[in-house]
Amino acid sequence: MPQTSPRLAVIIPALNEERSLPRVLADLPHERLEEVVVVDNGSSDRTAEVARAGGARVLHEARRGYGWACLAGIDHLRADPPDIVVFVDGDYSDHPDELLAVVAPIVSGNYDMVIGSRTTGQAQPGALLPHARFGNSLATALIRLVYGFRYTDLGPFRAVRFRSLLELGMTDRTYGWTVEMQIKAIQKGLRITEVPVRYRRRIGVSKVSGTLRGTLMAGYKILWTVFRYAWRP
Repeated sequence: MPQTSPRLAVIIPALNEERSLPRVLADLPHERLEEVVVVDNGSSDRTAEVARAGGARVLHEARRGYGWACLAGIDHLRADPPDIVVFVDGDYSDHPDELLAVVAPIVSGNYDMVIGSRTTGQAQPGALLPHARFGNSLATALIRLVYGFRYTDLGPFRAVRFRSLLELGMTDRTYGWTVEMQIKAIQKGLRITEVPVRYRRRIGVSKVSGTLRGTLMAGYKILWTVFRYAWRP
């Protein structure tokens, strides 16, 4: 990769994604990536094995939670920091081949963080369930009301300058990870934008929107996080 190109790394949190992960890894633009890190979040299937076969570095984080997995990936990258880190889900609901479009506003030098917006892009019918759409709309409306910034999505497909990410001081271990990042980015004055991305029905059942418990827990944690940081300086 040319020296003038930013160093890109990818973090993929994964829990029992044996079926979908090979497709995710195959669709990434590996020729532009320094490293692909799959964080196995306590899988009981062959997630780690298929990740290695797909050329990824595999980390193990036994403590269940999306945030735990993301933090483990970040800690690993500290030793040799990339310029930009991209977060991609391991269920093949995102389109990894759109990665370069997601990082483009950062590469241009105009932005520090980019959210892949599923609501302004093309979502396959059934990919975003009604309760997920409602929760997403409510959370982004509250962020606009409380923090004065307009997001259209809390989409997991996102890119951020690694140095800026470290400065956010991320702490959430579970369902509040994405909204914590977006709120702290506003408070820290990061230059933020969104790009439309495609979204499809995931392979397998969602651990969040696919279960009643996951939906309720995620909704509570997201709303709690929105108001929690409003009361902090």
